[in-house]
Amino acid sequence: MTAAAEKILARDVHALARAATWIEAGRPEAEPLLRELFARTGQAMILGVTGAPGSGKSTLVSGLIRELRAQDRSVAIVAVDPSSPFSGGALLGDRIRMQQHHDDPQVFIRSMATRGWLGGLARATSELTWLLDAAGFDVVIVETVGVGQDEVEIARLANVTMVVLTPGAGDDVQAIKAGIMEIADVFVINKSDLKGAEKLERELKASLALAHREDGWTPTVVRTVANDGQGIGDALDAVEEYRTHASDASRSAKIWSGRLREMLREKLIDRVPAEEIALRGREVAARQRDPYSVIHEWLERY
Repeated sequence: MTAAAEKILARDVHALARAATWIEAGRPEAEPLLRELFARTGQAMILGVTGAPGSGKSTLVSGLIRELRAQDRSVAIVAVDPSSPFSGGALLGDRIRMQQHHDDPQVFIRSMATRGWLGGLARATSELTWLLDAAGFDVVIVETVGVGQDEVEIARLANVTMVVLTPGAGDDVQAIKAGIMEIADVFVINKSDLKGAEKLERELKASLALAHREDGWTPTVVRTVANDGQGIGDALDAVEEYRTHASDASRSAKIWSGRLREMLREKLIDRVPAEEIALRGREVAARQRDPYSVIHEWLERY
């Protein structure tokens, strides 16, 4: 085993940070390291936390960290941020609330920028969760960027997906139906001390009663006030309940089928130079080439 892999398994913070940078930057050192470590993955619970901006996701995640540490479980957090990786924005704003855990050696926090990747997740987020899983963290929390209902990608990554809603912020059931209803394993109504929380919970449960998931699960609805720590334990209990329910091998295989599909797409795109994609785009737009021949040319070449 390489020295880099041994340091990751020993949870060396500097080695973890360096490897995370390799992954995020797409450095050639990343893939061999992840290949070496992959057999050590599969032990951590990957918890996705998503929801609209202003729903209090970062405050809720901070509360989840406290609850997990009280249970003597180690935690890694991947906070996906829309800002430039050079601006420092990923460490500012709401994310500052997590820094109270910075001195805890059993907590590792990594902010990363989306760099234009859609679905609320940075492109390298999945690989980063493998790294942290291999490092032996009990729970890896992925907090998505908070762009609203386009964040369905988290369901392809996480073992459990938590969707955070807020009363009085346009989170009615009609809006929720467009994508989010299908990915949530646990709904958290945060800031539930605000007016409208009971109405939102009532409508949400009524809608869930009419829905039927393939796995037979009806998402749990939990009310929290993350600023005061209220309901955090209940939210974590709901996460554990779903994790127990969904622990079959067939679900894991289905998730990995989706991941492999995405990885294949990414690798193929990476192999075609951006300049060539732009050139072929101009040719197709001018009707000098048809799109099918372009695609087949690339498939045969790569």
